[in-house]
Amino acid sequence: MAIGLGTAGTSGKKWQRLDPGSSTNIIQLRVLDQAKLAGSIISATKLLAGFNLASVTTQGKILLLTNVQGVIKTDLFEVVDGDMSYNIILGRPWMHEMKVVPSTYHQSLKFPTPEGIKKIRGDQPATRKMNAISVSHSKGKEPAA
Repeated sequence: MAIGLGTAGTSGKKWQRLDPGSSTNIIQLRVLDQAKLAGSIISATKLLAGFNLASVTTQGKILLLTNVQGVIKTDLFEVVDGDMSYNIILGRPWMHEMKVVPSTYHQSLKFPTPEGIKKIRGDQPATRKMNAISVSHSKGKEPAA
């Protein structure tokens, strides 16, 4: 599910993927470069394996503030220098910290806040576009506009 969120150092909403199957939160190095936060990366490498059995070595990790409808948390992200459709992948650590209840059927997620239960709807057109880019990249083609 694709959602738009703000993270510290970035301007406006960036597209994130909510992935309950991911055991870690992931951010692309280019996003940190654009936000001038690459100097804050904590040096530590880790081997991450994807569902397609491809693996990538992380460039390090970084603590970032996330702001989701007024709920501000500090989250740990693994930094990768690779080709991903999304700027950030929010995995189970973020979901557990936020106490998120995702619904893939309704393309939404709910989570508790001091003001009550908040709901974020996924962006289906953005999800389709990102999936098309991902499929095109895997076939070595340019994505259709």
